[in-house]
Amino acid sequence: MRNLKILAFMFALTFIAFSCKNDDDDNEVLSIVDFTPKTATAGTEITIVGTKFSATASENIVKFGNVEAAIKSASTNQIVAIVPSNATTGKISVTVNGQTVSSSSDFTLSNRSIVEISGEIKSSRTWSSDSIYLLKGFVYVTDGVTLTIEPGTLIKGDKESKGALVIEKGAKLMAEGTAQNPIVFTSNQAKGSRSYGDWGGVVLMGKAPHNRLATQTFEGGLRGTYGAFNVADDNSGSLKYVRIEFAGIALTASANSEVNGLTLYSVGSGTTLEHIQVSYSGDDSYEWFGGTVTAKYLVAYRGFDDDFDTDFGFSGKVQYGVSLRDPNIADQSGSNGFESDNFGNSGTPATDQNNGLPLTSPVFANISVFGTSGTPSSAATPAPGSGPYQSAMHLRRNTSISIFNSVFVGYPEGLRLDNNDVDTTVQTVGTSTYANAVSGNLQLRGIVLANVTNALLGKGKVTNDQASKVFNMTGNNNLVATTLSELSLNAANFTLGTPNFLPASGSPLLQNAVWTGKGDNSFFTKETFRGAFGTVDWTAGWTNFDPQNTDYK
Repeated sequence: MRNLKILAFMFALTFIAFSCKNDDDDNEVLSIVDFTPKTATAGTEITIVGTKFSATASENIVKFGNVEAAIKSASTNQIVAIVPSNATTGKISVTVNGQTVSSSSDFTLSNRSIVEISGEIKSSRTWSSDSIYLLKGFVYVTDGVTLTIEPGTLIKGDKESKGALVIEKGAKLMAEGTAQNPIVFTSNQAKGSRSYGDWGGVVLMGKAPHNRLATQTFEGGLRGTYGAFNVADDNSGSLKYVRIEFAGIALTASANSEVNGLTLYSVGSGTTLEHIQVSYSGDDSYEWFGGTVTAKYLVAYRGFDDDFDTDFGFSGKVQYGVSLRDPNIADQSGSNGFESDNFGNSGTPATDQNNGLPLTSPVFANISVFGTSGTPSSAATPAPGSGPYQSAMHLRRNTSISIFNSVFVGYPEGLRLDNNDVDTTVQTVGTSTYANAVSGNLQLRGIVLANVTNALLGKGKVTNDQASKVFNMTGNNNLVATTLSELSLNAANFTLGTPNFLPASGSPLLQNAVWTGKGDNSFFTKETFRGAFGTVDWTAGWTNFDPQNTDYK
């Protein structure tokens, strides 16, 4: 009897489990989860992933808009369809047994063929504007090779494989767009579905001086080491009228293993960087690791971490740059307008062991950094998944950066002068951030701070009074504005999607620039205004402040 009861109990359990399985199957509904690629020409195979499809191809009806597509293969969770010749941009629908479901995002019909690029580029070539290039994984342009990109060319980074374009030492990228036909690097996701860090980004590697060990590897799993070439005028090519959108991504779980929107390793002064916009970067918008390259007309738009990050002996010059932030989006590490370091968080190279290696000592001029026109927030999570805002300028770890005639608005901290360095007990030139500032190696002149909660802040071995002393040195002509309104900014200055950065007529920013010290250099056009703009909008025509909704095809 006992055995019969056990058998009956086991049968009941089996029946319940079988019934639950059938219930689960019955509860599954027809759906489209995703499809790839998001953009394609007629005749391209599209893979549609979902649930409750028919494994019999003829029992599925796939339409691009109102046009039915041929089906190559089908299973219960995947259909491979062919884009019909008269397809249109819009939703993809699947009909099975009288039920129809549509995709949540649009398919984009392109009149350009899609060319997948992966692995290494070992011979010089040209990418033309009549094709779309899809980067799959790390794409390396190798030593001695020149990659030329025509004006108007569209390059997309694959999200799944974290696509990135890497120009190795000795190679060149000649990406020269025009104001009418800029070159665009963007996400391969459909409009409305793009986001921070959809793909890797653009990386240039050069042979200019830096202060790392020659054997030091690059961040983020990129192959290669810094080397020790010390070619100050090294040439990695030319980027003009280039947009980089939705790039910048952490490539490993460890710290400092990211690729930025535009990453520059030891890039030399023979390289040209002009009219570049980095938007929605998942890490820093621009980061320089050593090098001597100069740049003009840089836009950092709605980045996640820092806008302009300088490290490891970068000694180039930059004029005209603007950043505009989403006040609700920041990095967990604390986002800054400028972040500048001479060495890494491990203290290498040690400050007493530079042995003539370059200090981080770039000179920036005519920069505008715009955080928010509202109350600056240092909240740990201003929005879900976000981190805190920190400083308009975070200068630390023995940096000797100099900044001239620039405007910083809407951060919890204005200047954070951080002397929490390794070996900083002796305040001599080259041993600490504060010593560099007192000696005149680090120069801040013609600076305007506005709408900042704590304008001048010392950290580590630097007191607030010492930070104020540095900022207010005689001849600096620096200003902490009492109110934001006294700057007379444009009414649309902070308008995400359609900003206008030109100061209003009569703005005090249109005068009182300072061009002494390191600012007195032939690279710089000696403008009278402070900030990135006078009366000419150099962003007009080639930038895009709404790439999320742009129909790239």
